[in-house]
Amino acid sequence: MIHRIARPEYLDWLVRWKEKQIIKVVSGVRRCGKSTLFEMYRDYLSANGVEDSQFIVLNFEDIEFEFIDNYKILYRYIAERLRPDKMNYIFLDEIQHVDEYEKAVDSLFLKENCDVYITGSNAYFLSGELATMLSGRYVELQMLPLSFREFSTGLKGTQREGLSNAEKFNQYIELSSFPYVLRFELNKREAREYMQGLYDTVLLNDVVRRKRVADVGMLKNVAKFMLHNIGNRASSTNIANTMKSAGKGVDQKTVDRYLDGLKEALLLYEATRFNIKGKQFLTTQSKYYCVDMGLRNMLVRGKDSDIGHILENVVYLELIRRGYGVFVGEIDDGEVDFVAKTDDGQYLYYQVAASTLDPTTLKRELAPFKRIADNYPKTLLTLDEVFSTADYEGIQKRNVLDWLLDE
Repeated sequence: MIHRIARPEYLDWLVRWKEKQIIKVVSGVRRCGKSTLFEMYRDYLSANGVEDSQFIVLNFEDIEFEFIDNYKILYRYIAERLRPDKMNYIFLDEIQHVDEYEKAVDSLFLKENCDVYITGSNAYFLSGELATMLSGRYVELQMLPLSFREFSTGLKGTQREGLSNAEKFNQYIELSSFPYVLRFELNKREAREYMQGLYDTVLLNDVVRRKRVADVGMLKNVAKFMLHNIGNRASSTNIANTMKSAGKGVDQKTVDRYLDGLKEALLLYEATRFNIKGKQFLTTQSKYYCVDMGLRNMLVRGKDSDIGHILENVVYLELIRRGYGVFVGEIDDGEVDFVAKTDDGQYLYYQVAASTLDPTTLKRELAPFKRIADNYPKTLLTLDEVFSTADYEGIQKRNVLDWLLDE
């Protein structure tokens, strides 16, 4: 059975900004659910009295709209269809395919009866000219594939509904968090085939063409290296040196360019380091995380010892979903896995471990927390089902699956 998976937080965001004179931008990696989110939002609007004639919907990956390839044609097409007596809800999907589209969007923004929503599948569609022209005129929703809670909710009504949380989590990290995999109940082989096609599309369309990459094989080597090393400190220099020692010669500038491309395509996310005592950002030795574990599994053969970094990756993305700025904390000679900064300048500290039932591991995980002088919340997240919760002098231990399923 084909069903749409609820994305309540993202839908609420659109509802909150409804009819406010500001451009609503939804960015996210290809196939993370942006177009489906717009469909659900239009269903909401229709249920609240908006007529079909008030919608103008263009998806620029549909060949039907291939003729709209510049801002003049785009503006003329929309202007001819506007209802002067009603609010017009304009949805422009994958708008990066239209040259200088920002000029058309800016003109529509100036009209009081236009409520404009746009999506793009990479970080650079909001760069340069657009950011300058539309500065202060847009709000952005950075969309990710399914959270574990959304994934679990999406299993309702399927054969996998009765799985335990642990079994659901195994499927979440083994198959994929991309909605298509869950929506069509793909098995492991089908999921891998789908992820391979998605990966190739993103790499070729959003990295190779954008960055004019001549050596696609070397780009794939760098991407595979980064996915293998999620959660490890990395710099372009040590990446280049490591690959050279493995017989894959590449210089630091090329690695920088490839990393930028992978980040702009939203395949990789960079977590920069943050000095907790000095409240300063550090510019070297960032950590990198992958947008989806299923994508990584397709390219990198996993191993049991990898579970700590996989958990870190899942927690990092969840903190991003919850709207925090997320950094790797540094305190003296220790490290806190994540520092999450709230909009009002507060901090939350997180350590992530597969298990802390071993006293030595527990001591190691608590040590960086104890060096932090402030009283902001400190949370230790593990997969432990026995002794899954505890209070260590104000440091809260929680089961990571329970935390991921929090409302």
